[in-house]
Amino acid sequence: MKAILTDVTLCIGCEQCVEKCKEINKLGEDKPWRWRAGDSLSATRWTTVITRPAGHYVRKQCRHCIEPACVAACPVGALKKTREGPVVYDVSVCLGCRYCMNACPFGVPRYDWDKAAPAIQKCDFCYSRILEGKKPGCVEACPTKATIFGEREELIAEARRRIKTNPSRYINKVWGENVVGGTCILYISDIDLSFLGWKEDLGTHPLPRYTLGILTKMPAVFLGIGGLMAGVYWLHERKNKILSESDSEQSGSKNE
Repeated sequence: MKAILTDVTLCIGCEQCVEKCKEINKLGEDKPWRWRAGDSLSATRWTTVITRPAGHYVRKQCRHCIEPACVAACPVGALKKTREGPVVYDVSVCLGCRYCMNACPFGVPRYDWDKAAPAIQKCDFCYSRILEGKKPGCVEACPTKATIFGEREELIAEARRRIKTNPSRYINKVWGENVVGGTCILYISDIDLSFLGWKEDLGTHPLPRYTLGILTKMPAVFLGIGGLMAGVYWLHERKNKILSESDSEQSGSKNE
């Protein structure tokens, strides 16, 4: 399974990864939405660089979870986990329900408010390039090799090697190795990355088991709401019928 390892200590904040992503995916210029999240991710910005104190720059993108909650939450199968690693998305199938946005523990998917029929947008790990044997655009563009691409297990081994070789340079942790079952976007860093959504309370268990538990109740919920609305409609129509019959009887009495 393919993965990306980002070494935060090597990132210079040049955003060449952002520009390459925009070029490959034809995302266009960023829209100045006032409600856009502080990380600047949007339907036209699938990867971004967040500036932190003391000259730290940290990339944010879809984590491409090994067992993604977004895939489990999607009621129409618009999102799919591939064997190569990327979590891909079929916009033509999307209902725009935004369940995936609520399910994602890292707050990554964004809604395309600029479209008449909005859908979600997110990084697809340059899946088509991977199938062609190429690197993701963001990796190819990085001038300092802060972001590297390869087999997930090999990148985890490389991350541990760097931490062991320079223990004073890094926090002793590989972000994404085990959290929520593991992700295909990995980080090593000299600063805490909880602001990216890597929170301690996420645990190591995959989230779909919880998501599926909720979704299995959804048909009953929809049926219950549908039944309630049908009942309200029947009562409304019944009331109108009774009033109509009453008016007819009163009108007939007057004519007599």
